[in-house]
Amino acid sequence: MNYYSLYPSHFKLDGGAMFGIIPKPLWEKKLPSDEFNRVEMNCRMFVIQTQEKNILIDLGVGDYHGEKFEKRFGLQEIWNPVNKTLKENLGIGVEEITDIVLTHLHFDHVGGLGTNDGITPLFPNATLHLHKKHFEYSLNPTPRDQGSFQAQYFHPLIKTLEEKKQIHWLSETDDLILKDSKYELKFKISHGHTPFQVLPYDKKMIYMGDLLPTSHHLNVAWTMGYDLHPGDSSLERASMYEWIIQNQLIVIFDHDKDFWGARIKQLDKYKFEYLEKYPSHSNIFEKHNV
Repeated sequence: MNYYSLYPSHFKLDGGAMFGIIPKPLWEKKLPSDEFNRVEMNCRMFVIQTQEKNILIDLGVGDYHGEKFEKRFGLQEIWNPVNKTLKENLGIGVEEITDIVLTHLHFDHVGGLGTNDGITPLFPNATLHLHKKHFEYSLNPTPRDQGSFQAQYFHPLIKTLEEKKQIHWLSETDDLILKDSKYELKFKISHGHTPFQVLPYDKKMIYMGDLLPTSHHLNVAWTMGYDLHPGDSSLERASMYEWIIQNQLIVIFDHDKDFWGARIKQLDKYKFEYLEKYPSHSNIFEKHNV
């Protein structure tokens, strides 16, 4: 079993939005901002290869948004980014991907699901694992977070995959995603940041999605401005951290450009720090010793 990070997307988000109520003099010590107050983000497409499966977790931004969008988010994108990144770094084509797990349907996590025509799924043989209640929410979000969802792009693709019977709808709060003869991938649900966000985990790691998007968000009070219920998220994160520590898991960051993962330890009821952080040595492709 092997773990990899691939980076089909690099973009920038407003630093204030990424750190919520935390004052800029504090967060800018960790992530310097540009002249537009934006901080650099990676989109980590996490790959798990077993003897029987090629599994992708999250798919980046995509290449179809147009010049205005790309300028606003400082998007550094290549044409057909997911296909190109897989082929050049792992030597596999999109037709060899067996499973795709989407933590949630924000544009920076689902963008690589389809081809540029917006109709054809990019992965012809893959099963998509997606939480049913999150999908339902994504079609009718609140006015506060509707800009993060681009249903006009992903809804036709999901409809096509459903017609082809290539969707495994997740429905519980803690359950199995998939398994083969020697491997199991499970998930926990987070309501922090967005309702019914899926956090995939196995015996070694947990992909934290936007509950813990970068190494700089470990403090439970450092929730993003995008978070719909930051107070509840702080409590949820503390509880999740305790479970992670009990199970000795490595946390995988989805947006951190400097670190791909870490181990954490608890100092007090709501106080945590890193036992060890694992630096990124490339913004293109990395193999991880998990």
